[in-house]
Amino acid sequence: MKLNVLYEDEDLLVIDKPAGLIVFPEEPIVEKTLIDILLEEFPSLKNVGHFPRYGIIHRLDKDTSGILVVAKNDKALNFFQKQFKEGEVVKKYSALVAGQIKEDQGQVETLIGRSPQDRRKQKVYLSHQPGSEGKREAKTYYKVLESFKDYALLEVMPKTGRKHQIRAHLAYLHHPIAGDKLYGFKNQPTPPGLKRQFLHARYLKIRLPNGEIKEFKSDLAEDLKKVLENLKI
Repeated sequence: MKLNVLYEDEDLLVIDKPAGLIVFPEEPIVEKTLIDILLEEFPSLKNVGHFPRYGIIHRLDKDTSGILVVAKNDKALNFFQKQFKEGEVVKKYSALVAGQIKEDQGQVETLIGRSPQDRRKQKVYLSHQPGSEGKREAKTYYKVLESFKDYALLEVMPKTGRKHQIRAHLAYLHHPIAGDKLYGFKNQPTPPGLKRQFLHARYLKIRLPNGEIKEFKSDLAEDLKKVLENLKI
């Protein structure tokens, strides 16, 4: 598989990640991951960071498509990781959720940690709630771009970078992402033709080591475009 490279310089690599690809393995797996493909194309990434992430600065879930940034050396990795950690990187996602949302925009501010009931999932906690000790702060903004009969298309802006944050937060609002098998509700409808969760990382703004501000955009993946077209009919 040849990756779609949106941008490259001596410090940074920006990839348009396809859906269905694990970014890097967290346990032994046999399927090929994004990092395997990257190492074939850019062998020098073996010298950046540590196994299994190497130069990967942040991650996207297997079935999420869109913009992923990769550092090409250790100095750049530290520089970009600091920006992500301090919330300076602007990220915008397109998400189709179940149900209609009354407010045009809103925010979710909670704690997030691994679910004790299901190790694959993250659980939303409120402060002072039993089990919330040591859980990490998570903040997500959203606005409604378009409403359909049983769904709403949102622009989602995570201000923190917790695992599964967008998926867990939208499910917490009782508007889980369409097609999300892990966080979706029982008997939740799925739009015709949707084979994965409708989540796409469409925009990212970051500062380069030379001080220049760069913006990257990724068009909605073809399979998701078709789903929207069907909903409009």
